[in-house]
Amino acid sequence: MQVNQIQPNRLYKIASKFITHSILFLATIGIGMPFVWMLITAIKSPQEVSIFPPIWWPEVVRWDNFVTAWRTAPFGRFYINSIVTAAAGVLFGLITSSFAAYAFARIRFRYRDFFFLLMLAAMMIPGQIALIPNYVILAKLKWINTYQGIVVPHIANVFGAFLLRQYFMTIPDSLYDAAEIDGLGHLKIMLHVALPLSKPVFGTLLLYLFIQKWNAYLWPLIVTSKQNMRTLPVGLAMIRSAEYAIGPEHLMAASIFVLVPVLIIYFFAQKQLIEGIASGAVKG
Repeated sequence: MQVNQIQPNRLYKIASKFITHSILFLATIGIGMPFVWMLITAIKSPQEVSIFPPIWWPEVVRWDNFVTAWRTAPFGRFYINSIVTAAAGVLFGLITSSFAAYAFARIRFRYRDFFFLLMLAAMMIPGQIALIPNYVILAKLKWINTYQGIVVPHIANVFGAFLLRQYFMTIPDSLYDAAEIDGLGHLKIMLHVALPLSKPVFGTLLLYLFIQKWNAYLWPLIVTSKQNMRTLPVGLAMIRSAEYAIGPEHLMAASIFVLVPVLIIYFFAQKQLIEGIASGAVKG
């Protein structure tokens, strides 16, 4: 009797695992296919790009498409601009998020919960609403076409502050109390207790901020009018416009220039990202 009960359970587990893996496989194909098609298109000739029905692999791999795309626009300068603005945005974003998160998690002050809810309410306001006021302020400061003009208006990150605050509150009070008994102030407690214990979530926030800053398009487009101050996403839109006459294969090659740094960082930091998500799911 027990054998008959075990057999259906085993079949159910096998069927369930098969269905789950099948869904994940199909989802992977659906998500990865556009990227694969972009890579294949980037190494085709102009004639092969226009063939219908399309071909999956070119007869001759055209690596020179990448050279042509690189020379079409000053991608070297675009890279420098993106690296500077993304690095500065991530650094200041982590600093402001850490201080705000620690203040709302550990420092008691009047109307703390009210101000925290007010900060969260800012997440519901579309960022496009602040475009004109920010631009007017930067124009008066003469920060148009500058790195600080791209970075400063978006150094504060409400989501990052919320994420770290929630994690700081899961750290046992005994650790904070022990640090206070040792004579540490709030700054040293944050640096030596809260942040070291929050490495998985802190790493996840770092990746989130980097991807957000690297892929930023609308604000750098608005606040820059000179070609030498444009970032990679804006430069990619430039070569797609009538300003440069190139084919789809060159456009795909240029798109890879934008994607490669994000893919490299994600490849090396995916373990940290998964740990941060899992840690947040368990403790959040």
